[in-house]
Amino acid sequence: MPKSALLIIDMINDFNFDAGEDLAKNTKKIIDPILTLKKSFNEKGMPVIYINDHYNLWQADFEKIIDYCSNETSEEIIKKIAPEKNKDYFLIKPKHSAFYGTALHTLLQQLKVDTLVLAGIAGNICVLFTANDAYMREYNLIIPEDFIASNYGEDNKYALTMMKNVLSAETRPSRELDY
Repeated sequence: MPKSALLIIDMINDFNFDAGEDLAKNTKKIIDPILTLKKSFNEKGMPVIYINDHYNLWQADFEKIIDYCSNETSEEIIKKIAPEKNKDYFLIKPKHSAFYGTALHTLLQQLKVDTLVLAGIAGNICVLFTANDAYMREYNLIIPEDFIASNYGEDNKYALTMMKNVLSAETRPSRELDY
């Protein structure tokens, strides 16, 4: 029986960049579906792993990163989606992919995970790069279309098309999928 992990990518974000307001608006649309699955994973004892940019703090302390990222644009999003202490895993990443320069692959091997459900932002950058690296490591991929957001809708659609057609990811809406 496959063992899945939910990866939540870069959802602790300050949105302080060009098109950050657009990304924040699109991010708000994906929070509830992600939280529904996160609750199910927690109830079943399945791993939920947050992977986040470090914002030059270089500490895998999500409370420090939350403090740093909290502002008028991000506060509502962060408050809803923040990791839970002593329940969720939390890793920082130095670049776009959740695998690059992190202990993610080792953690997934120890947890005996073979299927990854990817969620987060930006779909056309960090989620796509993570999906690519996961595919090269032979993980099964589930990336529901309602679990990722990008600055612009057309970029998100393109990323989903690439993940489905090139990386063999399942991309149907979360309500249509079994985990």
